[in-house]
Amino acid sequence: MAKVDLDALLNELGLRKNDRAAAAPPEAPTPSPGRGALPAMPGSTPPIENMPAGEPGLISLDDLDELARTGATISPRSDEEANAPSTPAADPSTPSAPDASAFEQDTDRFQTEALATADIAGAAGFSADDQDCEEQAKDLRTLVLESGLLTAKQLSAAETIIKQSPGTRLMDILLEQGADEAKLFEALARSLRMPFTRLPGGPGSDQAYDDRLVQRLTPEFCKTNLLLPLVGDAGRTAIATARPDDVFLIDEVKLRLGGKPVRVVVTPTSDLLAILTPLTAPAEEDVNVDEILSDVEEDDVRVEKTETADIDLEKEAQGSPVIRYVNYIIQNASKEGASDIHIEPGDKTLKVRFRIDGELFESLHPPAKMAAAIISRLKIMANLDISERRLPQDGRIRCTVQNRKLDLRMSTIPTTYGEKVVLRILDTRSINVDLDHLGFDENTLTIWKNQIEQPHGIVLVTGPTGSGKTTTLYASLRAMDKKSQNISTVEDPVEYHLDGITQTQTHEKIGMTFARALKALLRQDPDVILLGEIRDQETAHTAVQAALTGHLVLSTLHTNDAPSSITRLVNIGLEPFLLGAAVNACLAQRLVRRICSQCKRPAVFTEEMREFIETQGMNPDELLEGEGCPKCRSTGHQGRLGIYELLVVDDHLRDVIARNPNVSEFRRMCVERGMVSLRQDGFVKVARGATTVQEIIRATESAA
Repeated sequence: MAKVDLDALLNELGLRKNDRAAAAPPEAPTPSPGRGALPAMPGSTPPIENMPAGEPGLISLDDLDELARTGATISPRSDEEANAPSTPAADPSTPSAPDASAFEQDTDRFQTEALATADIAGAAGFSADDQDCEEQAKDLRTLVLESGLLTAKQLSAAETIIKQSPGTRLMDILLEQGADEAKLFEALARSLRMPFTRLPGGPGSDQAYDDRLVQRLTPEFCKTNLLLPLVGDAGRTAIATARPDDVFLIDEVKLRLGGKPVRVVVTPTSDLLAILTPLTAPAEEDVNVDEILSDVEEDDVRVEKTETADIDLEKEAQGSPVIRYVNYIIQNASKEGASDIHIEPGDKTLKVRFRIDGELFESLHPPAKMAAAIISRLKIMANLDISERRLPQDGRIRCTVQNRKLDLRMSTIPTTYGEKVVLRILDTRSINVDLDHLGFDENTLTIWKNQIEQPHGIVLVTGPTGSGKTTTLYASLRAMDKKSQNISTVEDPVEYHLDGITQTQTHEKIGMTFARALKALLRQDPDVILLGEIRDQETAHTAVQAALTGHLVLSTLHTNDAPSSITRLVNIGLEPFLLGAAVNACLAQRLVRRICSQCKRPAVFTEEMREFIETQGMNPDELLEGEGCPKCRSTGHQGRLGIYELLVVDDHLRDVIARNPNVSEFRRMCVERGMVSLRQDGFVKVARGATTVQEIIRATESAA
């Protein structure tokens, strides 16, 4: 037992030392064991002497002994109570000590009632200590029912689960029951009398979060606790959170922010994770352009006839100037919006060209003596054999440029003056485009959306390489309901990764062809299948069988226009009557350059061109062109848009296809049935001022 300073204790209770000495009564007998006192033990402390009870405002030792025995609390004494005689005998009028068993029963009852009150409220995220928690929980239940998020039966089932699983949050159970996340969090905000907001998107969009405060709190802390500081006024920081009830978390945020006042805003979990997941993603393990591998293990020696000394490419490839120059090439290409990088060695020159908006531009001219080192550096980054220069090689580089993750598909080929390298830049930002922003005419877009919603059939996208077929197909897949459909793809290669979609890559060397992969997917209970390309009879036949057995198949062909895709499949070896029954629609497309918005001006034409424009039903004086400015590299164009030719196969055309018509006859029939050609769609966009006549003629010359 701990020792007690008796003087200090008595002083706190109001017994002054001088008063105790003056008013000490005669020595009282030691209480007997029958009076409830313990018998004196050898070496024990003598009993405390009784103190006078007549001192106003003081507590006697008898009272202190009674308090110690009963466990009651100390209350101020009146003058009458202070002057009353003190006796060690028990007073019948004195309240008896509370019964321990009754106290425990009351405690159990209180805890049971508290748990019942906080059962749903606490599980929903409310604090059980809040006096309004039950009212708030009831408000949430009422709002959930009134808004139609869940039925009363589903809500009752959720409450049952909570009672059976302590610690489970009501919000989590309601989401599992199928409640709409955004509406559910909005109802939670209303029940808590807090504001509700949706976040616009992750990094790369108009950021609504305060990056400085995120770094101060650390992205890991924000993701773990599902909160995000928002950009607001300087006086009060807004904290978007999916856990608005956690007062301890809010206090910790205030502490980390230096005691600044905060305003809590309710936000759905998915919105927060969409921003916080990229911020907390681990660094790319393969290659980071800012910290490219500088350690090279392979040796390669190339002897130039014009040089007398050997060149150690290993040493040059890991040299600082080479690393910085390769970094600069990739960063500059990404900044310019290039889709391809061409590194071309010459006799005594080295050119670096970028393909921007479909056109090649000379960008850099490194010293010719750096050619071997630059190409070796790129091979190291792509994990290729730097000692092999006689055979073509293909590789892949994953890197991060200006906080953007890029995939570079690298291809090398031997030439007279050394190896030429082409890097294809795959940027997920450029592929994440909605159908509404691809340049579809309103009527064409409506028809296309209807076609990709069909339960079965074949839908084809045709055009040359680089015409945007992959972008259109990926945008179509994103427009589908991935939650209720099983969507699978077979590609060569898988260029972009899509969430919620099963993607398979072909491997010709091991026999994993399009046809074999497609047959395997048909055993995976698919609803929609994206087939990268129909190249042979086996693949085409399997695709037709899949379409006729209740699957929607999307694929591509390399033809100049939409009607030619039908005859191409017939030439591959498909029966015309099967083809007519399986194909739903064919979409041909091209990409044309937009007029630069910074240097638009009225177009100037020759007399011959003016006559041609007038025959197309347009007024030459109302058309525009780009004059050329630094923003568009003096080309007059910036960005691209699509022009489309959509052929919908109706019953009449199915009968025509079954008779196996030739291309020209079939095209004429399609136009008579209302098909808008590529050139016609292009001239509509020329009349709107989006592109130029020259661009349409160039893009549709082969399809005219």
